[in-house]
Amino acid sequence: MFCVMMKRFLTQLVLATGLTLPTLSPAFAGSEYDDVVTAEILPGWETDSGAQIVGLRLMLAPGWKTYWRAPGDAGIPPQFDWSGSSNIRSATYHWPRPDVFYQNGMRAIGYKNELVLPIELTPSSPGQPITINGNVALGVCLDICMPIELELRATLPAQADPAPINAALAQRPISAKSAGVGKVTCTVEPIADGLRLTTRISVAPMGGKEVAVIELPDPSIWIAEANVTREGRDLVAVTEMVPENAAPFALDRSKVRVTLLSGKKAIDIQGCTGS
Repeated sequence: MFCVMMKRFLTQLVLATGLTLPTLSPAFAGSEYDDVVTAEILPGWETDSGAQIVGLRLMLAPGWKTYWRAPGDAGIPPQFDWSGSSNIRSATYHWPRPDVFYQNGMRAIGYKNELVLPIELTPSSPGQPITINGNVALGVCLDICMPIELELRATLPAQADPAPINAALAQRPISAKSAGVGKVTCTVEPIADGLRLTTRISVAPMGGKEVAVIELPDPSIWIAEANVTREGRDLVAVTEMVPENAAPFALDRSKVRVTLLSGKKAIDIQGCTGS
């Protein structure tokens, strides 16, 4: 899936022929691309379980955008590499509610102006210092699009100002339970190169245009932009899923993730049933 999305992203990049692919240093580093995006690691706090909460802050120039974890065909999802870091076993990303953008007939999902992404780092050795030495590959777009790799460098203190990270955590999509979502069913139909998935969600109208983003754990499976309609209280989202071998496959409905977006509202729905 990443290769497919990168190919589509590079189709947009031809508008910027001649640009090099920059490697930016962390926050406040001198770079000819600082007028587009700067990045910094915001130290946070240690949880009761021993994980370290940090924030990745991206500051974008006016009009520029970057992408969410499921950005649509017009973008690529950020890809993180922590392999050069010290004492990081795993990372969990707590994405704030994104915005939906339309440009030249294509839909993209992401952020403008600023993104603070809370990240939960689980240490290999709890109680020991964590040193970040990694990078993130992401796309930024205005009239042109550029893939950029940002270097992430930081030694984390025990405590720091939690306000920016807490503000970003408060913007996460609410759970299906909190939103009063009722029954969520998925009907699967094989097609020549994969599956057609029809998801029916019992949820009150969110107001404004409703967008459904459907995800699977396997990023190699391409998922089409969902067509959303309303049948009374039910929201119906229809999409197609195409794996790398372009053939029907077994779908675990419990792994289907649906995010509903409408204006400043967002609902995170995990799993569906067959009936």
